[in-house]
Amino acid sequence: MTTNGRDPADCGGGGDEAGDNGAAAFEASLVADGATFDARDAALLRAVAAAGSVSGAAAELGRSRARALSRLETLEAAFGDLVQRRRGGADGGGSRLTADARALLARFDRLTAALSGTAGAAESVFEGRVADREGELAVVDADAGSVRALAVGDPEPAAGDPVQVSVGADAVTLHDPAETPPADATSARNRFTGVATAVERGDAVVRVDVDVGAGGPLRALVTVDSADRLGLAAGSDVVASFKATATRVTAVDAGGRRE
Repeated sequence: MTTNGRDPADCGGGGDEAGDNGAAAFEASLVADGATFDARDAALLRAVAAAGSVSGAAAELGRSRARALSRLETLEAAFGDLVQRRRGGADGGGSRLTADARALLARFDRLTAALSGTAGAAESVFEGRVADREGELAVVDADAGSVRALAVGDPEPAAGDPVQVSVGADAVTLHDPAETPPADATSARNRFTGVATAVERGDAVVRVDVDVGAGGPLRALVTVDSADRLGLAAGSDVVASFKATATRVTAVDAGGRRE
């Protein structure tokens, strides 16, 4: 089973790290055999435990019983038996969570708690100059290469302006260079090869600094399971990617200060 914080290293990439509004999201989820266990699934299991039946849980959550059963079957195929169903008997039967389900919920809760502290994750900031504008996006020439990012500010930076490009650590995806998906298979258009220079392990999350030739490190967050699967350590070769919509470019004055 893989621990995931919408984490690209597990999804072949954070799933999408950013929503439609461009805000980076680092949402807890657990992945096994192609199935993803997320907050909605945790709510379903907790509702089953509280109601004592799948029907009661579905009613409480506003879902159909058939849909709830189908989802449980999908999850159990990947994570093992989660709900023990009892038919008839003196108490009329019902459902209760298995030990595996309780362990799965506990693991999910630990991951959620760890990820809750990443909302203010460190940003990586790079200097560059706007080479072109593509609607709301700016194409910036930076030391690491060309970066696409949302242009923000009033006025927005124009072609030729010196700028700073910022991206949150929770929006960066890390890949094994040998398993990096083709560029046209992901919406993360910013992609750089680099070397991990620092790997700081927490209980559930690993903070990684990557040298991509930008003058300063590109910071990323991955889960412990992902770091282990990638074999992350100082000196590891990686490919880092992030979406333009999760990146901001801001004009700076002659002294390098944001306007």
